[in-house]
Amino acid sequence: TLNLRMKAHSDNALELALWLKEQPSVNNVFYAGLPEHPQHELAKKQQSHFGGVLSFEVKGGQEGAWAVIDSTRMLSITANLGDTKTTITHPATTTHGRVAQEARLKAGITAGLVRVACGIEDIEDIKRDLSFGLSQL
Repeated sequence: TLNLRMKAHSDNALELALWLKEQPSVNNVFYAGLPEHPQHELAKKQQSHFGGVLSFEVKGGQEGAWAVIDSTRMLSITANLGDTKTTITHPATTTHGRVAQEARLKAGITAGLVRVACGIEDIEDIKRDLSFGLSQL
């Protein structure tokens, strides 16, 4: 079932990235499936889909990111990737928490960055779960 799951992860991530771009509380969306991503052309050459992981930067820095993450009810707050259920995390204080701030910023890991690893749930459920937190910013 890996092929089916990877297609579902990728399809959800692309639709979520497009939706996030339209949200007023989102400053930036980072996903190789978006034409404006600096590695988009390379990703198109190397893979048939763009994967299920994306990140986005919200207004309000760490406080804003935590508000979005804390408002979710369906998404699992964890740094795991590749699960069938969608996960969400704050890289600056989890996966990259021990990295020096200067190095994090150089890598684009700001205080307002949120990472989502899309699962295979219905995309409307994922968007609905993120909507409340985003609307509070």
